[in-house]
Amino acid sequence: MVWVTTKEKIKRLSRRLVEAQKPIRILDSIKWDSSIEEVLRKGKFRQMPKIGPDHYQKRPLSFDPEKKIEEFADIIQDIRLSLGKDDELAPLLISICEQYQDVVRMLQSRGTKQFWEYSRKLYGSPKDPLVGEKTRVCDLGKVLYEILSGLDDSLGADYPKELQAQEVVDELNRRFAVYFKGESVQAKISDGILADAAAGGDTVKIKEGALFSKREIDILEVHEGWVHVGTTINGNSQHLASWLSKGPPRCSATQEGLAVLLEIFTFRSYPRRARQINDRILGIDKAEDGANILELIEFYRVEGYSEDECLFNALRVYRGGLVEGGAPFTKDISYCKGFVENYNFIRAAIRAGHPELIPFLFVGKLSVDDVPLLYRKHKEGIVDSPLFLPPQFADLNGIAVWMSFSSFLSRVDLAKVQDHYNKLFQQYV
Repeated sequence: MVWVTTKEKIKRLSRRLVEAQKPIRILDSIKWDSSIEEVLRKGKFRQMPKIGPDHYQKRPLSFDPEKKIEEFADIIQDIRLSLGKDDELAPLLISICEQYQDVVRMLQSRGTKQFWEYSRKLYGSPKDPLVGEKTRVCDLGKVLYEILSGLDDSLGADYPKELQAQEVVDELNRRFAVYFKGESVQAKISDGILADAAAGGDTVKIKEGALFSKREIDILEVHEGWVHVGTTINGNSQHLASWLSKGPPRCSATQEGLAVLLEIFTFRSYPRRARQINDRILGIDKAEDGANILELIEFYRVEGYSEDECLFNALRVYRGGLVEGGAPFTKDISYCKGFVENYNFIRAAIRAGHPELIPFLFVGKLSVDDVPLLYRKHKEGIVDSPLFLPPQFADLNGIAVWMSFSSFLSRVDLAKVQDHYNKLFQQYV
């Protein structure tokens, strides 16, 4: 038998993993056709749409679910036999395969309560505590709701949506040509996406007919470009660990959290944008507690969203699950949950004297807890350094100072500070 190195084994297993997940497209598989939106609008948001398993059978999966589960089981067996029980990467690769198996089971359950049970297992629930804390994700959402609700008016920020989709595409392509030198990253018009923009591979899709503000271009550049496309390219550039180019649900919080973090670190976010992200947590929490789609649309209407925005937010929550309530799609808790987890990781790495770990958040699609292991494998020549890094992470001096002060400020008794300034605000403002 020909002797095979561990690196050769990892490269082969990576290729198997990447190939096996190719036909699995979660968002495409739970997309609603336009008839559902028409029913809601025609009924003036008082008539419940009928969406169950039969509706999703009209959009059959592009693979045999049982065979796909067996394929991942075979890869798991291969990992165990090839790498052995003592290899540090084996548990990570096995967990990725097991997650893909659960993704397939979740998609098999579209339109049932079991869909939500798998979604909760894969992405989490608003009722889950944040890592290392007692505070739940929904508790974070409610605190942010109180803070963000009054900021729009007091700041007087107005970002009119007056740019056509093609203008956005042209501007993003100019910026991507500078950031992604040597890569064929492109923004392009698309009519097949729910959101106004979405990243996929080396492309950022911009929804045909949508209007954008100048501020939104700035956000799309860092959120979809620097983070989502950037980590895909960094994963694709791995000479061995090519599995890092693909993101199972375990990577969602870290990915979306990094994207939000970059919006904030570059001062491109704004209160309404933050509210939209946070209100998705509240929407999922309400749906888990039994709110139906009409009730959630009304919640968003009360919060000042336009009719189109109310519908868009509700569709994100109920796609794949039960429109009657009790079983939502929970992926959108990833944004705020991931922001907190990434921020805490960076702060902890700085405080522990390990800033060298931080750039590896961008090495590909990963969970933040994978970073120390991946850094060790980098030193062993298995994981390559990230090819593209946002400037804030290419030079960590600014972040190091920020996090140093953040560690101290977390000890300050904000209640007493707030009480002191509230007295001044009441006296003079």
